[in-house]
Amino acid sequence: MRKITFAAVAWSIPHAVYAHGSAPQAAAPSWAIDPWIVTPLVLFGLMHGIGRLMLARKGRKRIVQDVICGAGWLALVAALVSPLHWLGERLLSFHMIEHEILMAVAAPLLVLARPVGPLLWSLPRRARLAIGWAMRHPCTMRLWTLLSAGRNATLLHGIAIWAWHAPALFDAAVENILLHRVQHLSFFLTAILFWWSVFRRSPIGSAAWHVFVTMLHTSILGALMALAPHLLYRQQADAAAAWGLTPLEDQQLAGIIMWVPAGTIYAGAALALIALWIRRAGQATERADALHAL
Repeated sequence: MRKITFAAVAWSIPHAVYAHGSAPQAAAPSWAIDPWIVTPLVLFGLMHGIGRLMLARKGRKRIVQDVICGAGWLALVAALVSPLHWLGERLLSFHMIEHEILMAVAAPLLVLARPVGPLLWSLPRRARLAIGWAMRHPCTMRLWTLLSAGRNATLLHGIAIWAWHAPALFDAAVENILLHRVQHLSFFLTAILFWWSVFRRSPIGSAAWHVFVTMLHTSILGALMALAPHLLYRQQADAAAAWGLTPLEDQQLAGIIMWVPAGTIYAGAALALIALWIRRAGQATERADALHAL
């Protein structure tokens, strides 16, 4: 535990390690100013802000959703731009924290915020109408209906998680910056699809089941990483010693992060959905009894 604590707080100790096949980077944790990441984040923030101003002029206020959207956006910044990303390039455990923020924090918050409307209203009228027409096109609707079905979305998200955590593919993504971006994008997009199916598409009982299944298989994957007797991921192994950890301890910590904290998020969401399901079922029963009494 002392080693784990040291790794988490040793932000100012100089290290000279390689990340993603690049030259040695700054000795202290720093913000990652990658144009391929920063530009979409800035555009999203600006477009959402402009769209909200346009809608506010029409009397459409949604303060709660705006706060949720801001929290989701900040979670993306924390995972992809903040010094957490710098640490994630060096330690598998912090890399895992990045992934869980993307999939289990930022994605559900953005789905709950429903930012598509403000984003569209930030565009010129002609572009807004064209995109709206494309979104309502029968082919688009059929494809979205297929992908966002609860079982399909859960399966796609699960495939993305397990495939990218295959040792060979995970190490390749750590070494290659393009693969790393694809990895994060697939995690995030399939998570958006999964949480949209949970919150917007599936019946509450089915949604709770899909969240439970996701909690179960991600916990199994985390347990496999934490309890493995040998090293599975070798690309970041050399950097662990600089932070007071053996490579196996770093891998075990990463597995525990996926197993316990992330599993707790999914378990909490599943329990909340089950409670809502039971409540609505009770209300439906009361209404039925009242109608029968008449």
